[in-house]
Amino acid sequence: MTSTRPYTMTARADSAAETAGRIVRALIELVTERVSLEVTLDEVAGRAGVSVQTVLRHFGSRDALLERAMAVGAAEVAEERSFPAGNLEDALGVLLQHYERRGDFVLGMLAHEQRDERIRRVMAPGRVYHRDWVADLFGPALRTRADADTGFDADETIDLLVVATDVYAWKLLRRDRGLSVGDVHRRMLRLTTAILT
Repeated sequence: MTSTRPYTMTARADSAAETAGRIVRALIELVTERVSLEVTLDEVAGRAGVSVQTVLRHFGSRDALLERAMAVGAAEVAEERSFPAGNLEDALGVLLQHYERRGDFVLGMLAHEQRDERIRRVMAPGRVYHRDWVADLFGPALRTRADADTGFDADETIDLLVVATDVYAWKLLRRDRGLSVGDVHRRMLRLTTAILT
């Protein structure tokens, strides 16, 4: 007689992973809708269709759930911002689509980070990620310029490129000026190209 135990254990593990995923997604949705970390475990449980005890059984604490949600969010952002190598125009288009999807939420969170240590902790990895993204995107151009110009400061140039491609640059052009995505794209391309020349 064949045992069903391995199948049962696999089914339970799959069910547990699906439940944990629903809980994490519930927290991400609530935080995104409210542009705030002021979300209770009761609210998360209700959105996920589980009990608070189930949330705690999966994650142990609200902080652990938040850490997991941050990791999931970071992975989603990395996927959204994945760009075609060697094509600055397309890469900036990818970045702008990311800002169209998440920019207003990010700006809302940034507006509160000075008053809320938890928000500051959530937002800090995004700054590091954006700088690394810029360094990856512009790396070949920076290396070419460094080879040609002995006085070239790559770190300073990356700072300028970070500013030119930051969510606040998007806000100034898209939200404050009311420009189209295409117009923002053209201006950001001109700005980054000018920095590199």
